[in-house]
Formats: sequence, structure tokens, C-alpha cells
Amino acid sequence: MFGDMMGMMGKLKETQQKVAETKKRMDTVTIEESSADQLVKVTITANRQIKEIAIDDSLLQDKDQLEDFLILTLNKAIEKATQVNETELAAVAKEGMPNIPGMDSLFK
Repeated sequence: MFGDMMGMMGKLKETQQKVAETKKRMDTVTIEESSADQLVKVTITANRQIKEIAIDDSLLQDKDQLEDFLILTLNKAIEKATQVNETELAAVAKEGMPNIPGMDSLFK
């Protein structure tokens, strides 16, 4: 029994390391999102860090429209980045979890 516990602890430590590596890798995964008419483009990492915003010159004349475009496009980009981040981290966590009865339901 003690050996099983040590094995589980080792597996958990290994999983923690893989999660940390995955979080670091998410800094290099980029998601690009654009407004429907391509006037605003946003690049964001899977860790939800904005890397670039490109705005078409035509939007610079209408502050309200520009703000609306930015809000919509940024929110879509953040949503996609969050999905990528959560999917990647859940996969690493599930892969590394020791076989503990009842834990499977947490990762479905």
C-alpha cells in the first residue's frame, strides 16, 4: 500500500511539472480573431495575452464603432484562447492523474 502511495505521489509530481510546461507552452500558441468585415484583427496567446491589434484606417473616424469592434473581437479572441487553454491543461491533467476511483468523472 505504501508503494502505491509513493507511486501516486510521483505521478502527481510529474503531472504538476507537465501542467507547468503546458502553461509555458501556451505563451507560444497564438489565436487570431477578426471582426466579420476584417476591419479589426486581434492576435492573442492561449494564455490570454494580447500580442497584436490591427485596425483598418476607416474605423479611426468613428470612435464608437471602433470601440464596439474592439470589444466584440477581443471577447471572441479571449473566448477561443480560454477554450484552447482549458482543453490543453485538462488533457495533461487527465493523462497524469493516478487511477483513483471516482476521479474520472471530474475530467469528463
